[in-house]
Amino acid sequence: MGAVTPKTIAQLDLAVSHCRACRRLVNWREKVASEKRAAFRDETYWGKAVPGFGPADAAVLIVGLAPAAHGANRTGRMFTGDRSGDVLYAALHAVGLANQPTSTHIDDGLTLHGVRITAPVHCAPPDNKPTVTERDRCQKWLDAELRLLKPTLKSIVVLGGFGWQALLPVLRKNGWEIPRPNPKFGHGVEVDITAPGHSAGSTPAPGTVRLFGSYHVSQQNTFTGRLTPSMIENVLRAAGSHAGLSVSAAAS
Repeated sequence: MGAVTPKTIAQLDLAVSHCRACRRLVNWREKVASEKRAAFRDETYWGKAVPGFGPADAAVLIVGLAPAAHGANRTGRMFTGDRSGDVLYAALHAVGLANQPTSTHIDDGLTLHGVRITAPVHCAPPDNKPTVTERDRCQKWLDAELRLLKPTLKSIVVLGGFGWQALLPVLRKNGWEIPRPNPKFGHGVEVDITAPGHSAGSTPAPGTVRLFGSYHVSQQNTFTGRLTPSMIENVLRAAGSHAGLSVSAAAS
C-alpha cells in the first residue's frame, strides 16, 4: 500500500486515486479517457483509479465489480454515469438510502444515507473483466476500507459472484469468522459472520456483520429481467434495516 497506511477514509480515497499498480489497467483506463465515447467527446474523463463513495461511518457497504469504462472511469464516482448506476441509485433512493434517484456526475448533489459503495477492483478493465492477479493486487484497498469501516459496519451487500469471491478472504483476514466451506453466492442469500472479538452463537453477536447477495446491476441482468427493480430494492431494504438505518417500506 506504500509507505503510509491510510488512517482515514479520506486518506484511503486519495491513495486509491493515485494507484498505478496494474500496468494493463492503467493503460486501458487512460486509453479510454483519451479516445472517449462519441457521446462524451466534450467531457474530461477521470481516467484514474476510482475510490469508494459514501460516508466514512457507513453502516452498509455495497461491493460491486469494477468501474465502467465510460461510467465511473469518466465521472470519477462509483456507478455514476452509466446504466448500472441508474438502476442502483434509483433503488437506493426508493428505499430511502439516497437523497435522489440519479447519479450523473460527481457534483450532482447526490448523498448516500449510511451507505458506502466500493469495488474489489478500482480501475476500469478491458471487457469489464479484471484478471485474478489484478483483483488480488487491488485487495489491499478493500482490506483497508473494511478495517476503517469496522467500527460502524453492520451489513454488506455484494453485487455478483466476482465481488463475493473477492470479499470473503479479505473479511477473514480482518478477523471475521466466515463459515467453512465458504458460503455460496446467490441472489437473496444472507449470511451472518461473527465480528472480531466476539463468539459465535445462536443469535448475532454485537458487531456481527450480515452479508447480502444480489445479482449485479449490469445491463446483462437488468435488461433480461434476471434482476428487477423490486429485487434489488428488497435486498437493499433488508440490508439497511439490519444495519438500523431508516428505510422505506416496500410498495404494496
